[in-house]
Amino acid sequence: MSHPPAKVGFISLGCPKALVDSEQIITQLRAEGYEIAPDYAGADMVVVNTCGFIDAAVEESLEAIGEALAENGRVIVTGCLGAKGDIVQQTHPSVLAVTGPHATQEVMTAVHQHLPPQHDPFTSLIPPQGIKLTPQHYAYVKISEGCNHRCSFCIIPSMRGDLVSRPVGEVMQEAEHLVDAGVRELLVISQDTSAYGVDVKYRTGFWGGRPLKTRMTELARALGELEAWVRLHYVYPYPHVDEVIPLMAEGLILPYLDVPLQHASPKILKAMKRPGNIEGTLARIQGWRKTCPELVLRSTFIVGFPGETEEDFVQLLEFLDQAQLDRVGAFAYSDVEGAAANALPDPVPEAVKQERLERFMELQADISAAKLRRRIGQTLEILIDESDGEQAVGRSYADAPEIDGQVFLEDAPGLAPGDRVHATIVAAGEHDLWGERLTTQ
Repeated sequence: MSHPPAKVGFISLGCPKALVDSEQIITQLRAEGYEIAPDYAGADMVVVNTCGFIDAAVEESLEAIGEALAENGRVIVTGCLGAKGDIVQQTHPSVLAVTGPHATQEVMTAVHQHLPPQHDPFTSLIPPQGIKLTPQHYAYVKISEGCNHRCSFCIIPSMRGDLVSRPVGEVMQEAEHLVDAGVRELLVISQDTSAYGVDVKYRTGFWGGRPLKTRMTELARALGELEAWVRLHYVYPYPHVDEVIPLMAEGLILPYLDVPLQHASPKILKAMKRPGNIEGTLARIQGWRKTCPELVLRSTFIVGFPGETEEDFVQLLEFLDQAQLDRVGAFAYSDVEGAAANALPDPVPEAVKQERLERFMELQADISAAKLRRRIGQTLEILIDESDGEQAVGRSYADAPEIDGQVFLEDAPGLAPGDRVHATIVAAGEHDLWGERLTTQ
């Protein structure tokens, strides 16, 4: 008499890189015959993939673990919080096992100890691209793990290790499978996308029988041959980033660049252990826009970093005004357990941090609104994310999912997620656009 398959519940927290880890674990669970339960009550066990980068993420992860324990009782913890010492075991000593991030095999070993394998994984009928947790029409493609930088505010290297680049042929094969399965947008992610291949000295791999260098420029060009949008995230501003801008101008990849700049004061950048030549950064931005006028730039910044004076902050505001970035995220600095920045002198009072954050975001809101108003009258290609049959919501090349704006189409019947249409922009807000549909593709 056969037994029903064991069921595993799954909670995925954190960034897109963690989401990819979750997809790999769920793919392996399904390959070994486990079912994924939709709720705690129907699960024989729960896996919680955690985030541990900042205090709020640690708190959210610990709460999620506690809820899973209360509702189910049998919990395995994985992810970045698991790499932060024994905080999980101290807070929730009854968890069955704890692993760090990017640890599919360790998670499966823990699962096997408490739920026997369901069948030989080699009999699996799971498609080669595996399970996706994103909508069918877009997917994250993680090209490397870890990071070689030692930014003073960051503990990612201690959690995820140094840079390890995936073989370029493997990345391209995954991308091909995704596009063949209907994915219309590939979002390239890593801790440091522009460092891709540094650890293997840019060695040559193979894709489609031809040689291909393990390097961001060559990878971007190859991805651009596929029938999908290609969007680059987390691009540290190395000199060779200049090489991908012409690919954007040629239309091979989206003219969208996510470059985490963090600050503009040379003194604060030095304390952060980040590149400090802000004049050079401005000159490069001007050069990028000259090469590709349609380029959209996204960045993230930290305000209230230890030692930040009013003068330092004003330098940041002046940079923001000069750079005219399209999309910006900002955070008030907070200590991260294990980060070197915690020991820096002259911490900024919390009230000052929040006041500076508000000033920063007010300036950027004005910049964003002005740039979006200039979109009125333009015709843009829109990738549809949602539709109720009459109205639709999508994104242009200028918008990454979940972090940027949206384009609302009021009279657009018959559309489905993954469709691409052209629309004339008729109205704009601080973050979003409204358009009228023209044609379909």
